Amino acid sequence: MEVWDLLDARGEPTGKTMIRGEKLRQGQYHLVVHIWVADSQGRLLVQRRADHLALMPGVWAATGGSAVHGEDSITAARRELREELGLSVPPEAWSYIGRLRRRNSFSDLWLVRWDGVEGALSLQEEEVAEARWVTREELEKMLREKTFHNYGRPYFEKVFRAVYGGGRTAPSGG
Repeated sequence: MEVWDLLDARGEPTGKTMIRGEKLRQGQYHLVVHIWVADSQGRLLVQRRADHLALMPGVWAATGGSAVHGEDSITAARRELREELGLSVPPEAWSYIGRLRRRNSFSDLWLVRWDGVEGALSLQEEEVAEARWVTREELEKMLREKTFHNYGRPYFEKVFRAVYGGGRTAPSGG
């Protein structure tokens, strides 16, 4: 049983919890973390969700998940990266991208700089079917073809700005 801390509309803890799967009421939110791994060539490590998952089965997406009771954002992000991809990276490899309020969650976006190889990964079979490096152009194509989950234009603008700096904006429809 997974327990989540509830947040208010400002993203502040309410002191209340809920069990994963319970319906959130209006004005209740929980914390979700997304981790983007980028190498020195500007490639992004993406993962395909396992085919049996109820939410977005078989879809390419960012690494991440929900923070559990008592976890702050960075603790949840480190745990999710370790669980899903088998990666433990030093603190200096991490940087905070920002936060977006979504329908029933706050999504904290994290960037990890890592120059490893796919073979060094240990995928969590229950959650992850495969992982691979993609260029920005390949990710944009996946978004256009709807094979990568579209988190929305503001989301990708934050991610691309963090990874690549200024310049180009997020792809249309992204």
